[in-house]
Amino acid sequence: MADSSRPDTVVLVHGLWMTPRSWEQWIQHYRSRGLTVLAPGYPGFDIEVEALRRNPDLIANLTVAETVDHLTDVIRQLPRPPIIIGHSFGGTLTQLLLARGLGCAGVAIDSAPTEGVRVTPISQARSLFPALKNPATRHRAVGFTPEEFHYAFTNTLTEAESREVWDRYHIPAPGYWIWEYGLLANLKPGHQDTWVDYAADRAPLLFIAGAEDHIMPPSVNRANARHYDRSPAVTDYHEFPGRDHWTCGAPGWQAVADHALEWALRNARVTRPA
Repeated sequence: MADSSRPDTVVLVHGLWMTPRSWEQWIQHYRSRGLTVLAPGYPGFDIEVEALRRNPDLIANLTVAETVDHLTDVIRQLPRPPIIIGHSFGGTLTQLLLARGLGCAGVAIDSAPTEGVRVTPISQARSLFPALKNPATRHRAVGFTPEEFHYAFTNTLTEAESREVWDRYHIPAPGYWIWEYGLLANLKPGHQDTWVDYAADRAPLLFIAGAEDHIMPPSVNRANARHYDRSPAVTDYHEFPGRDHWTCGAPGWQAVADHALEWALRNARVTRPA
């Protein structure tokens, strides 16, 4: 008889400049362990990478609120609370979903910060500069050139290896998200779409950082994790040496996938927060 207390489903949430295709290796890896695996796209992202590149308006007009609502609907249709694993801005979305009482455990990998995290390392500013150098990009879908992508995402790979990743996975990102939640979130009055109640109870949450990540360096993830110090829920942090932002696809990704899953299975909370 199956163990009804053991999570049986993983929901993988992709980040900006990516689509669910970025999880293709993890999907097979987790399914081989007997898990049900979902990798839902953002609203409108249910088409292939190449089609999204030809339709940038689908990306430019997307909002965080409708994306969180869409992912919430997917998760609430599941018979049991899943493990939620998000990469980059998917890590932000994972935090927002856990804050809604969803999931039995969450893992935020190389996470973009939620509101209130004010650490901005030089490498992060340099990585985001192509999207922020022109105010007009606030209302457009903005992508990286292969050279910019190599610095921001794949800096531990060779130029040729990075170009292969860019060719297969890269799409533009909503410029509004980068401006509002990467630059202005902590400057505006009131709470924005990436705010969470850091003191609230929720499912256990693990932050995973890559020591060589340029766009979301360890200092950003450590600062984000520390914001939860007043929460009664479990919050952990783990750092992988030598890994960049493309940690979910770069050689050795299996170690990251296994650590995330094993932590989540070990710490999963079967009963929902009060």
